[in-house]
Amino acid sequence: MKLGCIGDDFTGSSDLGNTLSRQGMRVVQYSGIPTDPAAADVEAGVIALKSRSIDPDEAVAQSLAALDWLQAQGCTQFFFKYCSTFDSTPQGNIGPVADALADALGADPVIVCPAFPGTGRSVYQGHLFVKDTLLSESGMENHPLTPMTDPDLRRWMALQSRYPVGHVPAQTVFAGADAIASGLEAERQAGRRHVVVDAIRDEDLMQIGRAAAPLKLVTGGSGVALGLPANFGCTPGTPEWEGQSGPVLALSGSCSSATRAQVALHAAENPAREVLAEDIIEGRVTPAAVRDWALAQAGIPLVYSSADPDVVKAVQDRFGRAVAAEAIEEFFAGVARLAVAGGVTRIITAGGETSGAVIEALDLNELRIGPEIDPGVPALRAGPDLVVALKSGNFGAEDFFVKAAAMLGA
Repeated sequence: MKLGCIGDDFTGSSDLGNTLSRQGMRVVQYSGIPTDPAAADVEAGVIALKSRSIDPDEAVAQSLAALDWLQAQGCTQFFFKYCSTFDSTPQGNIGPVADALADALGADPVIVCPAFPGTGRSVYQGHLFVKDTLLSESGMENHPLTPMTDPDLRRWMALQSRYPVGHVPAQTVFAGADAIASGLEAERQAGRRHVVVDAIRDEDLMQIGRAAAPLKLVTGGSGVALGLPANFGCTPGTPEWEGQSGPVLALSGSCSSATRAQVALHAAENPAREVLAEDIIEGRVTPAAVRDWALAQAGIPLVYSSADPDVVKAVQDRFGRAVAAEAIEEFFAGVARLAVAGGVTRIITAGGETSGAVIEALDLNELRIGPEIDPGVPALRAGPDLVVALKSGNFGAEDFFVKAAAMLGA
């Protein structure tokens, strides 16, 4: 194994796997920390953790354990993947994990770059944009678990990290890999270990990748990994893929504006069933009942709990944020487990927490990366009779559920 990657959620990890696979690396996504050695043909291993919203100390412990396994596989460079909207609170978890990994590897400087132009995320003058809107005005300020209220990545990272935060501006990035490397070195000499690097185009990401060749640790969204495979002699290609016949089920627990639009479009022409958080918590709806409904439908049935921010806040105020989130995750995990037992062979999930809960419930330890459905979302082979698609809440075209079902199908 050449490149060792640690993702803080399951959708983001498949997003990273998709990026590396399209650039020619043979990639496997591992659900949690493996106990056995990797297969000999794996060039990049992506360990998917469910650490984005847990206690920072536990996130650090899990990430360091993942690092130990990746080092044992012979990796020479490491990548810490977080969301392209930098999902975290001032109390963590990106800063503490980045600090711990940097300390363990003796890495300095460390790139911080969540840019992903293909999905409208760019970093300019140290600020994170979603298309033409500052992150803090994009809807992410209403995220139920990790509200992003400051688009300045330098300030946000400084609240979390023990180390000073530097910056390589766009003007330097536009000058190419050598200029970026010089900018990183200047920040290192100034004592700024973590360095936010601007990027607004895929070309910028490729140049950042070239500049990162000698670095032990890179952090960011999947976009900044675009230029890393070339450093290992890989060239772009299309991964092998064979779809799966059989019933399909879509599950959405994301409350992002992008997912709500996808749900609305899909529900207009396909069977869809909304489940309310309060009904789940108070036991008025069960996974078995919803599974039975889904199996009785034709087409692409969708089960969703993707409410507007005001509705989500009301539920959180009534039951508590942790109780509401855990109940919804456990519900979707139960539906997925029963659905697969009932013959479903294609599972589509929307939302990082939902996806992680489903993958853990199905005990899917290794996922082979397939072709891209939409930017950042690949098809995944989970077993001989099961394929999945794990969509981050903010990703995908409005007809994503239909596109995903078609790509996953035989």
